[in-house]
Amino acid sequence: MAISTFAELKTAAANWLDRSDLTDRIPEFIALAEARFNRILRIRDMETVSTSISTVAGTREYSLPTGFVQMKEFHLTTDPLTPLAYITPEMMTRLWAGSSSGKPEVFTVIADNVRLGPSPDAVYTTSMLYYKTFTALSDDATTNDMLTNNPDVYLYGTLLEAEPFIMNDERVQLWATAFKQAIDDIQNQDNKDRHSGSQLRVMNTGGYP
Repeated sequence: MAISTFAELKTAAANWLDRSDLTDRIPEFIALAEARFNRILRIRDMETVSTSISTVAGTREYSLPTGFVQMKEFHLTTDPLTPLAYITPEMMTRLWAGSSSGKPEVFTVIADNVRLGPSPDAVYTTSMLYYKTFTALSDDATTNDMLTNNPDVYLYGTLLEAEPFIMNDERVQLWATAFKQAIDDIQNQDNKDRHSGSQLRVMNTGGYP
């Protein structure tokens, strides 16, 4: 059967598990699989741009966008653009713990916030390219790019999250192998597509994590 919606994924998982007592838990298994995707994948379908942060003079910490996973590029939209280099939170504390202010040069990520150093001395607009979580499937959000393009990964990932309830089931190892192969294929293909038709250059990205 085709697997292109939340409902179809739940039905397929129920058929493969063949355990009526686990049917009500399948949405939980799907959510856990999505958390795993977000941890291990870094592909273009996860990339998005935000220009929502505009600095306020004297304020050095700002909330990250909802669904933020990892920074890829961050700069001030000055003319010319001002790239912001990533440093660790410890380095930020050592270098910019005081009350000095100026045009920001660096940033770090602490919990759900981005911190700038030095503290901005004026209003600066910013642009952030980052990886965000996939849209979680639900009765309201019935599909997403990941399910459309990779239904096998969703199915195998969902089945694997049922493992605590079906221990010693020989199918688990088969699902785990299929899941890992599919995840590797997705990441490897994305890496190839990024550089297709162009010569790869090694660039200094400012130490983004």
